[in-house]
This record gives sequence, C-alpha cells and structure tokens, in this order.
Amino acid sequence: MKKNILLVFTGGTIGSQLRGDTISTDGNAGFKLLQRFAEQDPKPNSVNFKTLQPVQILSENLHPSHWPQIIASIEAEDLSQFDGIIVTHGTDSLAFSAAALSLYFNGLSIPLLLVSSDLPLDNPQANGVANFLCAVEFIRQLGRAGVFVPYRNPGQAMLIHLGCRLSSCLPLSSDFISVQSQAWMRFEDGRFQPLQILELGTRSPIALKPDFSKRILVIRPYPGLDYSAYNLDNVDAVLHDLYHSGTACASSAAGEQYSLVEFVKHCIRQGVKIYLTPALYSESAYASTHELLDVGAEMIWNTSLEAAYAKLLLAYGNFDTPPAISGFLAQNLAHEQL
Repeated sequence: MKKNILLVFTGGTIGSQLRGDTISTDGNAGFKLLQRFAEQDPKPNSVNFKTLQPVQILSENLHPSHWPQIIASIEAEDLSQFDGIIVTHGTDSLAFSAAALSLYFNGLSIPLLLVSSDLPLDNPQANGVANFLCAVEFIRQLGRAGVFVPYRNPGQAMLIHLGCRLSSCLPLSSDFISVQSQAWMRFEDGRFQPLQILELGTRSPIALKPDFSKRILVIRPYPGLDYSAYNLDNVDAVLHDLYHSGTACASSAAGEQYSLVEFVKHCIRQGVKIYLTPALYSESAYASTHELLDVGAEMIWNTSLEAAYAKLLLAYGNFDTPPAISGFLAQNLAHEQL
C-alpha cells in the first residue's frame, strides 16, 4: 500500500546549489532531492509525494515569523490524507525550528520529520539524501506521531532525534547531538533500534495559535558580560542561557553591571520576567544558582535553550496572564523536559 507524504520545501543547504564559490537556495534543488530518492530508494513507487514550498531561505535568515508560514501551508492540507510530513530545512537554525514545530504540533497524529543536509546535494559527501531516505523509511515502517529529526553525522550511524531535544549543531562542525548526547533511535541496516524508552503519545495535546512572540530577548553568558548594554524596551521576557552547571555570574565583585543577580532585580523593577535555562533539577545547586532564584528569576528546568526559547515564544504569543503562561511552561508537551 502506497504511503502519501506531504513534502514541504523551505530552502536551506538541502535546497541549495553551489555556483562558483557561493552556496545559495535554488527552487529546483528540492526536486533534485526527489530524483536522488528515486534513484537510491529500493521502493520509490511505494510513495506518493505532494510538494509545497511556503518559503525559500537559508536557515541562518530564519525569523520566527517564518514558522507561521510553514505551519499555515501544512494546516491548509487535509492531513488525514497523509501518512507523514517531511519538512526540508537548513542546519543553522534546525534545532529551533524542530523545537517550535514539536511544541506547536504537540497533538499531531502522524509523524513530521525535518530533513537537512550538511552539504549541497551535488557534493558526493552530503548526507541529505541519506537523511531523506531515513525519513521516508520512518514513515513506511513506524509511522509514529510526533516531530523527529533523522541525521547522520559524518562517519557515524544514522540517528533519529526527538525534535524538542535536538541541540544546535556543534561549533566548527556539521554534527548534531540530542541533549545529553542521547538520541531517541538508531537506523542501521534498514531497521530502527530504540536507544531510549519513551511513552510517545501520552501527552495531553494543547491547541495553540501559530503566534510566536517577538518580544523575548535571549542572552548568553560569557566572562565580562555587561548587562548595562541591554535595553528592555519592547521586551516582555528575558531568556538567559546558563553555563553547563546551571550557573551564571552572580557576583558583583567586578561591578554590579556584570552580575546577573543585579540584572534580575533590574528586570523585575521594569516588569520584565526573566527565565533561566538549561539546568537539571536537583536537590542541591550551586550558591550562584540559589542566589538567582532567590531574587526572582524563574528556572525552566530540564529543557534545552532551543526548546525553552520556542516555548516562551508560544507562551507569550498565546496567553495573556502570568498564571496561564506559567501553566503552559510547566507542561511537558513534546518530551522537551528530560
């Protein structure tokens, strides 16, 4: 029985071609992907594709306003007619889009897989076709509801990541990992092997509007970060990244402008909520972490920065009251919480 797949092209390296020394998006690149699929898949006639192209951008140019465009193109279709959805996407902002689509489509009844390529498809070393073949096979064999990312790092096995647990690509490489380096599945020799036992589909779905707030500021820590450089006008909430141990500078020894504790106080005086992530919940924590929580920062526990950011955008885009926002953030919608 043929599988019907909705294929949504959005650009990225997988939708690009190399001309001279420049890689740029090409409207025909997606159809080249289908040609390669037909050449390499042992059962290409067992799949029907319906193709859409709501946007055509390199993913470093992605803005949250592009997500509603992608969502609208998907929701305009009768999804009961499809066995799965594949969205092609660039690698630079892949983890953010995977988190955003995972959270928005938290009640989806079919699989949605985001597929990327580390190099343009004309390069024989590119992994894009392999990632795409895996996505199609996932729909054929498993058909599990949810949002996933199949990706093969160079020289490694093909892994399937939960969309809400994918971390951004490692610096100076094209490698992806899930949070805590724990992918969900491995795909090898035509078979899917679970690496984690998760009860997918047990969450209580929440219907959301595709409204992503444009008033969330993200700050990443580094030694010497000067908080006086930030203007909180037109900001509803701050999401502050943390060092790996769930900490950031809480000391005023070098000056109050370098202390996150003082910045939290400033945010609260300005009526701006400040959230911290990522950090694993524990009965014990560093003194600096306790100081931040004691002055009013709110921790988004056990969640990646990418998922926390997407969740905040949806929270502030969909809900108007602090209790509703807090209630939404507390829910584990797409296994984003470890």
